[in-house]
Amino acid sequence: MLVIDGSHGEGGGALLRISAALSTITGKSIRITNIRAGRPKPGLMPQHLTALKSVAQLCNAHFDGLRLGSTEISFEPHELEGGDYEVDIGTAGSITLALQCLMIPAAFAKTPVNLTLKGGTDVPWSPPIDYFLNVTLPLLKSLGYKARAQLIQRGHYPRGGGIVKVNIHPINKIKPFKLVDLRFDNIRGISHAVKLPRHVAERQASNAEKKLEEHGYPAKIIIQHSNRAQGPGSGIVLWTDGENRIGGSSLGKPGKRAELVGDEATRELLYHLSRNEALDRYMGDQIIPHMALAGNSEVKTAELTPHTCTNIHVAEIITEKKFQVEGELGWPAVIEVD
Repeated sequence: MLVIDGSHGEGGGALLRISAALSTITGKSIRITNIRAGRPKPGLMPQHLTALKSVAQLCNAHFDGLRLGSTEISFEPHELEGGDYEVDIGTAGSITLALQCLMIPAAFAKTPVNLTLKGGTDVPWSPPIDYFLNVTLPLLKSLGYKARAQLIQRGHYPRGGGIVKVNIHPINKIKPFKLVDLRFDNIRGISHAVKLPRHVAERQASNAEKKLEEHGYPAKIIIQHSNRAQGPGSGIVLWTDGENRIGGSSLGKPGKRAELVGDEATRELLYHLSRNEALDRYMGDQIIPHMALAGNSEVKTAELTPHTCTNIHVAEIITEKKFQVEGELGWPAVIEVD
């Protein structure tokens, strides 16, 4: 059984999610110790517990320690099975972070996997659902993944209540890939407001379009307004549309002007554009397990982050692949895998 130090690097939930996903695909049993040891509340939180139990259900895993607050778990995967699964993360736990864990093994099940996820779709410290739908998913499809996703209802912090459906069809393997050059045709976006006045979404979009135009990037941003949600919230996601997709996003909150939300998303996208690399810093993190499974691949990311380094550490332990990184934290980097 492989032993992984859960406090390594940034020592957060990403280490847990990537470890469970790669364990499931490789069939290697793992034990994770010191889970979130450096955090104010160490051990498994509800969103981690739900994601891990859902992966365990996919592969009929034998496990120990999967309970709230646990600082050590063991995970012994068995055969992956398709079917219909409902994943209730609870309140505003991030749906997109759970998908980072679930989509990797689900793609290698013998039959299709249909997921219904409930929780937060647009919450702090995780990719918004529109980023997942318009950046993450198109990139995964370009690597050979066969998946469709549908946003049924948004869920914001703190009430959550979001619903997303995802259908994943089996694949045999991921072919080696190279993502190094940024190529795109235009910029698109979605600005939303739920249980708030429509002008909130319009002001977010208008300010973003104005700022992008000033930098020579005309943008087309769709306005989405709805009252179908458990609680109010707003946000905007921008992305490049073309061969490569990189993104920028921001969420609204009480007391935060809509114009500032649009400005934050624009500044983040412009930052990624200024680095002129194929991946933004978020996909630079997320791509690592897929690189390990494909082998013989190379990417360039706008920023090397602690999450990226942690994911590489875990991927090397479980898959026995060797990564090479050329670059420093906080700066663009070239990442290769044997």
